[in-house]
Amino acid sequence: MASATTRSHLIDIRPIGYVIGLLVAVLGLTMLLPLIVDIVEGRGHWHAFAESAIITFVAGSLTALACQNGTREGLSLQQTFLLTSGVWATLPIFGSLPFMLGATEASFTDAYFEAMSGMTTTGSTVFSGLDEMPRGLLLWRGILQWLGGIGIIVVAMVFLPELRVGGMQVFRSEAFETMGKILPRATAIASQISVIYVGLTLACLLTYILLGMGVFDATVHALTTLSTGGFSTKDASFGAFSGRMEYAASIFMVLAALPFVRYVQMLHGNKIAIFRDVQVRGFMLTIGVLVLVSSVALLHIFPHHWEQAVRESLFNIVSIISGTGYASVDYMQWGPFLITMFFFIGLIGGCAGSTACSVKIFRYQILLASIGAQIRRIHAPHAVFQPRYEGRSLDEEVLGSVMSFFVYFTVSLGVFSVLLALTGLDFVTALSGAATALANIGPGLGEIIGPAGNFAPLNDTAKWILSIGMFCGRLELMVVYAMLTVQFWRG
Repeated sequence: MASATTRSHLIDIRPIGYVIGLLVAVLGLTMLLPLIVDIVEGRGHWHAFAESAIITFVAGSLTALACQNGTREGLSLQQTFLLTSGVWATLPIFGSLPFMLGATEASFTDAYFEAMSGMTTTGSTVFSGLDEMPRGLLLWRGILQWLGGIGIIVVAMVFLPELRVGGMQVFRSEAFETMGKILPRATAIASQISVIYVGLTLACLLTYILLGMGVFDATVHALTTLSTGGFSTKDASFGAFSGRMEYAASIFMVLAALPFVRYVQMLHGNKIAIFRDVQVRGFMLTIGVLVLVSSVALLHIFPHHWEQAVRESLFNIVSIISGTGYASVDYMQWGPFLITMFFFIGLIGGCAGSTACSVKIFRYQILLASIGAQIRRIHAPHAVFQPRYEGRSLDEEVLGSVMSFFVYFTVSLGVFSVLLALTGLDFVTALSGAATALANIGPGLGEIIGPAGNFAPLNDTAKWILSIGMFCGRLELMVVYAMLTVQFWRG
């Protein structure tokens, strides 16, 4: 009897293995693209992608075949948690193969860090000498981020609302109402989002080309702009492309940071859907205020260059708030006020259901609504004040999830900062490193991991801590922490 009870509590991992196996096999097929680029470039680096593609495709196919008999129509809550986590932990393992077998000859730690940074669209890098790196590897970094960008949109719109992660359930009525209807509706909306994602990427690519960027550089930067990833083909990042290119990139980073479900609604005839979204208006207002403040501050540092001040403020603020992580200048030279402001800008984030990362603007709006209601209760103790969002009353479940997320994020930031400090990093590097990992931003602050540096000088322990932080941050923290509880495994 006891054995039967134990078996009933075991989680069937076959559906999880089947989906992950298919995704790994698809990842192997995508390696053919940089393989072709390396063949055309003629530097003899295509062998690394050939070997990586074979290993990845075979491993994924065999896993899918082995788990095929366990597939079924729906997934339990535990299986959904494991699937979302398993995908983001497994794909970087295979995504790291070209870095280990290719020209970089990276260690597994460095290769996994780079692949995790790519898949989570964080944009932190351990590689330098990008200007001389084989084009296949540069393209592969862009592909990893592009795949991660579309992946997180689907996860955010399909799974996170149903998992009640950090207040995401407030968007359930916008996407999927019940677990029983999730598969057909998820498939339909995911396919439409994919079309929009591809369309915006192509538009960004053509814009960069028309503005004078080379076809290859434009391709990679289009992939990393729409994914808000920030990997570049240049050591100078976007500093190699100034002027009008910065304005174009800013526009597409903003578009990528808006909720993609609104684009779907616009395609279906609701032309003003995106403008009526409270979080979109809040996001745009936040950018406007920050750019104004930054521009005024820069004019005091660099007088008589107002256009440059506005352009560099706009580009770098949009890059950080969206989590893209491009840098057109070393803003560590802008003074302590703007450096401090940039740190907190990275903790804001874009809109829910976008490729942007970090805390997300809607959580701050819900937090402010809750604080406002609480203040009114203090002035009128016997009155009833209910926090509202987009004209709807917020129930205790949503408010509790948002408050829990802020607590988890703050505690996680402290824990990861302390762990990084224990590896020998200074306070600024440890704190900003933890923040950039958990918020999936890209560059940190300081001389080592700031916009003019990279993460190569860090020791392996620090890189693994940051890799775990990127993983936790991309899954909105609470998905990961829920799996660390005994209750989760007891079902």
